[in-house]
Amino acid sequence: MSDYTRDIEKDIDLTDVHVLRSVLLAHGTRPNKSFGQNFLIDRAALEQIVAAAEIAPDDAILEAGAGTGVLTRELARHARRVVAVELERDMLTLLAKTTRAFTNIEVLERDLRFVDPVELFGHEPYKLVANLPYYITAPTFRHYLESENPPRLLVVMVQLEVAQRIIAEPGDLSLLAVSVQFYGRPSLIARVPARSFYPAPKVDSAILRVEVDPQAPLSHAERDQFFRVVQAGFSERRKQLHNSLTHGLHQKNEIVREWLKLANIDASRRAETLSVDEWLHLWRVIEQTKQTSR
Repeated sequence: MSDYTRDIEKDIDLTDVHVLRSVLLAHGTRPNKSFGQNFLIDRAALEQIVAAAEIAPDDAILEAGAGTGVLTRELARHARRVVAVELERDMLTLLAKTTRAFTNIEVLERDLRFVDPVELFGHEPYKLVANLPYYITAPTFRHYLESENPPRLLVVMVQLEVAQRIIAEPGDLSLLAVSVQFYGRPSLIARVPARSFYPAPKVDSAILRVEVDPQAPLSHAERDQFFRVVQAGFSERRKQLHNSLTHGLHQKNEIVREWLKLANIDASRRAETLSVDEWLHLWRVIEQTKQTSR
C-alpha cells in the first residue's frame, strides 16, 4: 500500500452517511439487524466518546464490537494500542480495510462476551470503549467487570433507558445498577439521539462512563455469594424485602427478619431502595450469623 493510499484511508470520514453508504455498497454489505448494527454517523458524539475515555498516548484500548471501524480509527489516533473485537464475517472484511492504515490496531475475530482480557493484556491496565448492542449490554458488563483483569475505565454507548437504569440512585435501583455500581461509579456523559446512527434505531442512546474502582469490595468467591443475596432481593420486586429474601434464599421468614434487624434495615423496605453499601452490610451480617450458628 502506497503512502498516498494510506493517507487517503486515514482521512476517510465514516461518520459521513454518504461515505458510509458508499463503503458498505462497495463491500457488498449492509447493517445486520441480528447483530444490532447501527453505525454512528455523528462526529460530535464520536468525539464525546473519545474525550470521555481520556486516552493517554500510552493507553491500551479494548474496543468491543468494532463494526465499520469508525470508533476504532479515532481511538487509534490517540492510544498506543487498540484491540478491536468483531464477530460478523462481512464486517470483519470491511474492518480490516478501514483500519489497515493504522499500525496500532489489532483486529480480533471473537464474540466480545468470550474475550479474556488477561489473554490480551496480561495484568496491565486497559480501557474498554464500545458501542454496545442493547441485547448484550448486561452480559458484557458482567463479563468484563468480573474478569481477572477488569478495565480501569469503561466508556460505552448504550440504550438511553439502560444508561438511566445503571446510574439510578437508591429508591429506583435495579439488579443491573447494583451489579455495575458494586464495581465503580457510573455517570451519563451525553444523550445521543436515534438520528445519530445509520440506520436509525427506534430509541435514543447515551454515552455511559464507568470509573472502575482499583479493588472490588469482595473476593471472587465472596462476590458470587453476595450477588446470590442481591438477586434474591430483586427476585420479587413488588414484595417487601423480608418476603423476597425468604423465598429467594429458601430461608424461614423469622431468620430473614433477624438478619434485617441486625443490619438495621427495615424489613418492609423493597430491594430497589437499598444502596450498594446496605447490600454489602446485609451480606456481611448474613455471613457472620451463619458462621456463629455453625
